[in-house]
Amino acid sequence: MKVYNDIVKLNINNPSVTIGVFDGLHLGHLKLIENTINEAKNINGYSIIITFYPHPRLIIDNIADQIKILTTLEEKQILLEKYGVDYLIIIPFTKKFARLSSKKFIKKYLIEKINAHSVIIGYNHHFGKDREGDHNTFLELAEKYKIKVNKIDALTIDGIKISSTIIRKEIIEGNIEKANKYLGYEYFLIGKITYGNKIGSKIGFPTANILYEDNFKLIPKQGVYAVFIIHQQTLYKGMMNIGYRPTFYNNSKNLILEVHIFDFEKDIYNSKIFVIFVARLRDEKKFNSTEELKEQLNSDKIKSLEILNNYKINNKVFL
Repeated sequence: MKVYNDIVKLNINNPSVTIGVFDGLHLGHLKLIENTINEAKNINGYSIIITFYPHPRLIIDNIADQIKILTTLEEKQILLEKYGVDYLIIIPFTKKFARLSSKKFIKKYLIEKINAHSVIIGYNHHFGKDREGDHNTFLELAEKYKIKVNKIDALTIDGIKISSTIIRKEIIEGNIEKANKYLGYEYFLIGKITYGNKIGSKIGFPTANILYEDNFKLIPKQGVYAVFIIHQQTLYKGMMNIGYRPTFYNNSKNLILEVHIFDFEKDIYNSKIFVIFVARLRDEKKFNSTEELKEQLNSDKIKSLEILNNYKINNKVFL
């Protein structure tokens, strides 16, 4: 997959294009992307995904402290490449860009820069200044610019229209398995291993503290999770705690992400890992003693292994 960090004039044969923020790249998005790829194959062309960075709401709504995203730009690129996209164009989203009308966007970007052959649009996609453009805008200009337009309907699972908003809600509430079902893969984060205070090592459960690299990344609800870990293309089993370590600290304000990797003794500090969330085991709680905590951690490990040993990960995405 070729990646452009701004839009340039491309000399591509028969581009098939779809546009969106694609936060989460969930099953509804995948339906759009698969249609874009299939259309490219049918016309002997290439698939192009146009997305935006940063998230438009960070610029338009000016409520950065309230926005959390499902997929960072790095995670989005990893997923799109796995799905077989030919080109990814990341348009810098600025206040100036936000003032561009939908018709000018089509003319300047899709026609003059890309010369799109086909455009695949989601049923609820809005674009341009004040979000005034939609599928009908493309239909209005289709004959003028000789572009083929295809609208994709919503994807529904168990009567729910799949959306990034629905998935965020499930993750915030701790319903990671339901979120994974809507995503079509396991929710994950990429982080760097940092040094902690080695409390876990002292009680027989060494943990690696994780520094996630995008402060806007949505972190799941506090608690203990059964997780897979990928380090240097190798898959490991483990469990993760998200919280404030109340057994050791009173009223801590620092949210800590720490993972215990089963049967693992390598020094991986300062290296990058993937943490893949499979199931939420329990809330974080304060224990009366270290021994009581150790007993609970042993129980958590047994439960995690029961889940992970019988779980088939989405290899198309992760390995």
